[in-house]
Amino acid sequence: MTETALPPLIQQMLQPGFYPHPVTQPIELVQTHVSYILLTGDYAYKVKKPVNFGFLDFSTLEKREHFCHEELRLNQRGAAELYLEVVPITQAGERFQFGGAGEPVEFAVKMQQFPAGTLFSDLFEQGKLTEALLVRLAKELAAFHRKGAINDYIRSFGDVAQIRQAFDENYEQTLSYIGGPQTQQQFDETRQYTDRLFDQQADLFASRVQHNWIRECHGDVHLRNIALWNDKILLFDCIEFNEPFRFVDTMFDIAYIIMDLDARDRPDLSNVFLNAYIEEMGDWEGLQVLPLYLSRQSYVRAKVTSFLLGDPSIPEAVQQECQETAARYYRLAWDYTRSPLGTASQAHGGTVYLMCGLSGSGKSTAARILARQVGAVHIRSDAVRKHLAGIPLDQRGSEDLYSAEMSQKTYDRLLNLGMTLATQGYPVILDAKYDRQVLRQAVLQAVEQTSNTEHPLKLQILYCDAPLNVRQTWLNQRQGDVSDATADLLPKQHMEPFTETEKPFVKTLDATQDLAAQLKR
Repeated sequence: MTETALPPLIQQMLQPGFYPHPVTQPIELVQTHVSYILLTGDYAYKVKKPVNFGFLDFSTLEKREHFCHEELRLNQRGAAELYLEVVPITQAGERFQFGGAGEPVEFAVKMQQFPAGTLFSDLFEQGKLTEALLVRLAKELAAFHRKGAINDYIRSFGDVAQIRQAFDENYEQTLSYIGGPQTQQQFDETRQYTDRLFDQQADLFASRVQHNWIRECHGDVHLRNIALWNDKILLFDCIEFNEPFRFVDTMFDIAYIIMDLDARDRPDLSNVFLNAYIEEMGDWEGLQVLPLYLSRQSYVRAKVTSFLLGDPSIPEAVQQECQETAARYYRLAWDYTRSPLGTASQAHGGTVYLMCGLSGSGKSTAARILARQVGAVHIRSDAVRKHLAGIPLDQRGSEDLYSAEMSQKTYDRLLNLGMTLATQGYPVILDAKYDRQVLRQAVLQAVEQTSNTEHPLKLQILYCDAPLNVRQTWLNQRQGDVSDATADLLPKQHMEPFTETEKPFVKTLDATQDLAAQLKR
């Protein structure tokens, strides 16, 4: 759009003299289909376009004012440092100005402008999106979700009919792209998967509502809506204009990030983020609905990209690029319906990895490496124990937390989660001491009894071993970990030998050697 084709207000906002503060020239204009964003150096101003797309209605001044205030209010939750105020714009003759006398003719959201290159998508391109940063993001988003509003009205958006509506709409809106970026097989099988889930798993969706996992979330938390600025993670540009997009399952929100990383061919990073988030929330059951939302987020990305095809104003080379991008996302949406974490977990789906060994023997380190290698869900007994007791993961537990009764509850829940997720096609790592034969036998029996032609399960026992003095050193050096184990416990610990029935499944890992290489072998 040329500058002369812009509305008079936006033309004037591109002039340095419009602002009551110094600006960086030239003022940069960024347009989306719903807003104009003016970057002035220290501050950014967002003006909503007078559009109505059905799912979003900014068609009147009253609505634009309302949604400006909603945008400010809702984004204070995840990015209070960025969202400053809503400023009214008045008109005198042909001149517009912030404030001024008379009735406002428009409104803008005033934001702190952060430097270029700080978005998580930028950090990824720069090779700076580290595992440690993704663990921080997982904890930040978990804290955000824990504070999310919950009430009966919000819960109502967890009804199957409510959720299904958006999925059916996506399919209807993409019928014309079959034979183009979408294939008939992918379309049919993706739709059959979601239809089957909605028709046959009503209890699962009801459970999500009952356990308060339908909350006021962000609604659009992909890598381009997350910034790292002044060493703080900021979740910005949440959905303010549409309640069904914001009152969602927490799994809906995290699916954006996982899908974003998978689409960038980094399933190892998405695995790090997923396991850190799930452990923080204790919501391992949520993994049963995660593939649905992973497929949905990928499908929406495919759909929106498809909308650009056939637009005569878009150059042919760009259209070709859009065709390839849309095709990639349609395929990813289909992949998620065939394996819970797409191709990342396909080859190892339905495998239960039993990680065992005494405290400080490198079990969790090995489990984290293995999880990234095979796309597995990593469930640590230390985290399960603390969630059962209702205490924060970073809080040290009392003696009661380690009673025989509590330990049995912990191992029972580990086993239950393991079987539930393995039968869904996930590779699962059960990470605990498993020092007693009776605990290991329970897993062997459960795998044998649960495995069938529909859900064939495999078992692998990985025994981590290291000399006593090494384990003592590692435990003394451990900081900020969910485990409460200390070096003084080691002399009291004893590993019961593996039975003849267990031995065929056992592989021993020397924790003092390269674990990644041993696990690959």
